Amino acid sequence: MTTGTVKSGADSGESAADRDIVLTVEKVTKVYPGTMALRGVDFEVRRGAVNVLVGENGAGKSTLMKIIAGVERPTEGRIIVDGKPVSLTSTADAVRHGIGIVFQEMNLFPNLSVAENIFVSREITRPILGVRHQEQERLAAELMKQLEHDIDPKALVADLPIGQQQIVEIAKALAQDARILIMDEPTSALSAAEVDILFRVIADLKSRGVAIIYISHRLEELIRIGDYITVLRDGRITGNERMDKIDISWIVRQMIGSDAKDFADGKHAGGGAERLRVENLSLPRPGGGYLVDHVSLSVHAGEILGIYGLMGAGRSELLECVMGRHPHASGSVYIDGKKSTARDVAGRIHQGLAIIPEDRQRDGLVPILPIGTNMTLASLRQFCLGPHIRIAKELAAVRDFITRLSIKAPDPARQASSLSGGNQQKVVIAKALMTEPKVLLMDEPSRGIDIGAKSDVFRTMRRLAAEGIGIVFVTSDLEEVMALSDRIAVMSKGKLITVIDKAEATEEAVVAAAAVGHRKARSEPNAELETTA
Repeated sequence: MTTGTVKSGADSGESAADRDIVLTVEKVTKVYPGTMALRGVDFEVRRGAVNVLVGENGAGKSTLMKIIAGVERPTEGRIIVDGKPVSLTSTADAVRHGIGIVFQEMNLFPNLSVAENIFVSREITRPILGVRHQEQERLAAELMKQLEHDIDPKALVADLPIGQQQIVEIAKALAQDARILIMDEPTSALSAAEVDILFRVIADLKSRGVAIIYISHRLEELIRIGDYITVLRDGRITGNERMDKIDISWIVRQMIGSDAKDFADGKHAGGGAERLRVENLSLPRPGGGYLVDHVSLSVHAGEILGIYGLMGAGRSELLECVMGRHPHASGSVYIDGKKSTARDVAGRIHQGLAIIPEDRQRDGLVPILPIGTNMTLASLRQFCLGPHIRIAKELAAVRDFITRLSIKAPDPARQASSLSGGNQQKVVIAKALMTEPKVLLMDEPSRGIDIGAKSDVFRTMRRLAAEGIGIVFVTSDLEEVMALSDRIAVMSKGKLITVIDKAEATEEAVVAAAAVGHRKARSEPNAELETTA
């Protein structure tokens, strides 16, 4: 295990790399009740470089970043900035030392505008007259131009899709003009084109001497953008190297102690009775047109149907319509051959549908409630005797699902917010499964989780399919949709372009369908696009 400063063969004494160290974490330990999140961690951050930090969910990455950003304080150890020990007791302290952060779970106010979010707590003011809203909006527009987006600075954040909210979070950090910028999963909600834009922005920041601390579970992305890499496992550093000296296999071995885990077992079920059918499902777009445009498809017992498409294809909106989140949607939903008469989420859950939402923090969890309470929120009626909850039965079910899904939660009474992203995702999955669904809808189930947690989620999907559940999952990851799907539905601009059987699916065919549909929908918004079953 290497934990010291990385030096090239030409380095001697105080190398250029040594002189470029702008921040040092020295022997940092962080203890929570019942958990040691960090164990004597040493971490160095270099100026004008992308310093990658990687590890499985629960490895301690977010805890380390919170300490550097002033959100948490270490139990032991110290932080050194520009060669001097500093005390970071708050985010304000961190900002004063030039440290900014893009949080994985977005830290935005949905009821404020884009510009107001970017400058929150740092408002541009003038005496007596107060906040200079027009100036904030002008600067916000410049940041959007830098990020190659035309998001309206006056738009409410609540009205933006999650990918654009991620762009606002990044713009908020850039506005602080930080010289040490932490990016925690900044691409988790971005399309491939938006990722390319972000990487161009990062290259520009590097050229200006900004030190980037970059966290991502997309390993190919790390190889592409990183200069140095540090690997955490179980709160300890297991590897520290120059990026040009390692490959993906090295990263995986340092993360999990072995080579990569399988994406899926490769066994495909399907062929059972029809579990779900939707006919002419449509969701009007404010201002005209459709977010979901007369989509018809089906999924059978034991089948995994993957839905793929570019940003704005209407994939998430389709799942929301199936789940009853949009009362003004039209079309028909059939569950086990019977037309659903329920018009809300609770009714659809009762009839056998369950959903894993894309944004687990906003739509899947109540972070301040205990882990166990979150897991049983949608299925409380099965634990009730009259007006009373049978606590023992509820706790037994919670512990059973913690074991079945390998959730790292020693105490179900702890807040859900105390868990890593991957374990939070498993809690959301447990909540859905406790309703005993016939059909499970999963929106970006691997968003923001590491390779080990992904493997657990994918194995769970295959096991559930083998038990006869129909699964519909949305993903922007081409490798995932190819590996897991029995059939692949390609959407673009709200329309279903085609449905391809696994035996006939190729990456080229799937990408071509998404791209062709995207161009057609843009040039001929009312054209009927051919679909194949």
